[in-house]
Amino acid sequence: MVSLNELSEEFKSIYVIDNDGIPLFKTYLLGEWVDAKDVQYLKSPIDLSVYAKVPKLNHEMIDSTLSVMYKVGKWEIRDIPGEKRLKIYHKIADLLDKYRDDFINVLMIGNGKTKAQANGEINASIERLIRADLDVRKLYGEYVPGDWSTESLESEAIVRREPLGIVLGITPFNYPLFDVINKFVYSTVAGNAFILKPASSTPLPAIMLAKLAEIAEFPKRALSIITIQGNEMDKIISDKRINVITFTGSSESGEQVIKSGGLKQYIMELGGGDPAIVLGDADPKIAAQRIASGITSYSGQRCDSIKFIFAEASIYEQLKNYLIEELKKIKVGDPRESNTAMGPIIDPNTVQEFEYAVKDAVNKGATILYGGNILGPTYIEPTLLEVDKKVLKELYLFRKEVFLSIATLTKVDNIDEAIELNTERRYGLDAAIFGNDIFKIRKALRRLEVGAIYINDYPKHGIGYFPFGGRKDSGTGREGIGYTIEYVTSYKTLVYNYKGKGIWEYI
Repeated sequence: MVSLNELSEEFKSIYVIDNDGIPLFKTYLLGEWVDAKDVQYLKSPIDLSVYAKVPKLNHEMIDSTLSVMYKVGKWEIRDIPGEKRLKIYHKIADLLDKYRDDFINVLMIGNGKTKAQANGEINASIERLIRADLDVRKLYGEYVPGDWSTESLESEAIVRREPLGIVLGITPFNYPLFDVINKFVYSTVAGNAFILKPASSTPLPAIMLAKLAEIAEFPKRALSIITIQGNEMDKIISDKRINVITFTGSSESGEQVIKSGGLKQYIMELGGGDPAIVLGDADPKIAAQRIASGITSYSGQRCDSIKFIFAEASIYEQLKNYLIEELKKIKVGDPRESNTAMGPIIDPNTVQEFEYAVKDAVNKGATILYGGNILGPTYIEPTLLEVDKKVLKELYLFRKEVFLSIATLTKVDNIDEAIELNTERRYGLDAAIFGNDIFKIRKALRRLEVGAIYINDYPKHGIGYFPFGGRKDSGTGREGIGYTIEYVTSYKTLVYNYKGKGIWEYI
């Protein structure tokens, strides 16, 4: 039975060991640590045992929280000078590094991440906090002289960016620390208050982060973590006191958020499942290594995971053989074991979807080149299916995003076929191209309807140093250092009238 290791002294004030021996955590509202009458049980994907409990807040608690944030919190954060905000982020980064082992513990038990994957997420989170200074570049305004129009002579204007007020962040299970920190940083560096709804299955990293923010003296009434089920969020999403919603999740959930939210600003990173196009002049071994990483990284539970491989005929067989070799190297198992490369899936329902998708593909003519087996309630083999281009579009895998390590391999005559097949999908997050023919690559760069294209590498959003986000059903807006600022702020134009004051004497 999986259980959390004892956390450091600084975290002991935010949980108690309940009568059943399971840690019961509080959550953070407006600088106070609170519990609730009802609780939610958290299960580890490693063996589905309960490892912690968190409060299940009611709407009255959240409504009163929003009232204080709207009246006080959004001004409290704006009254903190920008340079002091940066110091707070740096302090949080130092604390995150200091209590690294606590976060590794929670990410391994709660998410099924290997130690290397947990460390990687923590490193990215620390860097994102430190690089908040790069967001600031987009907060600067503009000066507009008035003498370029007869109606504005003897006047001038300043165009500035202002925070919109309250940002609601809704984060997924797969990066429960980094996604929280990323949304927290770009929202609050701009001067907004931030209320977070973490994934119901993995809320502990967000709760623990709030403790670090408290120690770092982040303004109390400008931050809250609401632990509530996703299907109870419509009333909160539609609340007029919330000005911006930043959401990462499925396309279906994102569409529901927009319908419920009404007139607001939205940053939506939604469904994906990326294609990799392999040209005939690519190095098949290197391409296979990077594509395999793109398929299996965090068990394929990434929106930028590679799900479709289109290879030109001249390289197809070599690439196929190398891909099979690479997938055979992947050790699936308990993420706490040092030689494990691919840990468990977050819940059994997704494993059942995997089983359905494989059967659907095989029934329609696909061949299993590697994997295809379920290894336990939350464990699968990384899977590669060979699919003819004539039937690819009929597959469940093509129509939906199956959030696992499963990909199809399809032979194409040329890059035009690869582009056309990808265009048929409803998603448009990222794409990868392997090869050297600059003319083919340039054609793909122009025609692929996606938010980002990676040349000779697999898609990986990292800390957002390069902006990312989707087209079509993969979302709207962009996340990225210095880019998301545009969606959490609004222009305000300040016009100064000096008519008749003798400042300008036009000819």
